[in-house]
Amino acid sequence: MLKPTGKASSAEGFAAGKLPVRLLDKLLKKYATGGRGVVVGPSIGIDSAVIDVRDGYLAAKTDPITFVADDIGFYTVYINANDIAVMGGTPKWLLATILLPEGKTTEQTVEAIFSQLKGACRELKVALCGGHTEVTAGIDRPIVIGAMLGTVPEDRVITGAGARVGDDIILTKGIAIEAASVIARNKEKELSSVFPKGFIERCKGLIRRPGLSVVKDARIALKYGRVNAMHDPTEGGLSTGLHELAIASKCGMLVDKASIPVLPEAQRLCGYFGLDIMGAIASGALIISIDPEDTGKVLKGLKKAGINAGRIGKVARKREGVRIKEGGQIKPLKLFEKDELTKIL
Repeated sequence: MLKPTGKASSAEGFAAGKLPVRLLDKLLKKYATGGRGVVVGPSIGIDSAVIDVRDGYLAAKTDPITFVADDIGFYTVYINANDIAVMGGTPKWLLATILLPEGKTTEQTVEAIFSQLKGACRELKVALCGGHTEVTAGIDRPIVIGAMLGTVPEDRVITGAGARVGDDIILTKGIAIEAASVIARNKEKELSSVFPKGFIERCKGLIRRPGLSVVKDARIALKYGRVNAMHDPTEGGLSTGLHELAIASKCGMLVDKASIPVLPEAQRLCGYFGLDIMGAIASGALIISIDPEDTGKVLKGLKKAGINAGRIGKVARKREGVRIKEGGQIKPLKLFEKDELTKIL
């Protein structure tokens, strides 16, 4: 739970340790105001959140945000909410551990993070209900670890182990939304000598449009079709995401590279740095394994909601492996041991 400190900030920024009591109390009252189901919310001297789960299952997920500092609050909410949504659940409560760099953190810095967390939570109807905040020695940028809780109806739990041979594979939005945004934020100075400022700003803004959240994508898929499995491709990109789904479901995959929607901004930035876009972090896209009879209905529903999507392949037998059709040839789909962004970040 978020805890107090008596240490004051200096002109150079906060020293290592907990945030000042006055500031933390103000932030909690302003941004972490609870929500439906929150029996005990965050407050000074309170050590844990208490949540009333009346029916169904409770889904839980935690994920750290380490690649970016700008807009880190938005990343935290979206990335953690996605993993609840792909299980067929509804994200509802967020706990956030916020680690801030010593000597670089000001009141404005930490309030911006809290504001981002609250803004994204409001958008997804999630309650920011607890966590921990401190100034930490030995780090050079903010790190936020989110823990998302949500509910899942007992009769609608979707897992990555449910893909069936013959299913269609749908991909929403396109690749690689998060990669393009992260590159633009971390390499802005270098890119400014090559690309127009408007292009760089557009790339940074991809976390909001088309967006990193797949909560809506998953909800629409479940509404219109018999979804057998869903997975959001993150580190290692779409390629690794497909391999992970195949491993979980004990099946093979055959995808058509020409059918994979690719964001032009991501294509340009990955091309500039010589990165394989298939292995670049791809949060914002959703892989859906669905009964082929319902593919058309789901694609129509997604289009009606303004979400780009397309059928990119089929689920195959395990012995066929995970393959990609490219340039008229079918070959094994590469599994990336490390995300492509690690080559430049």
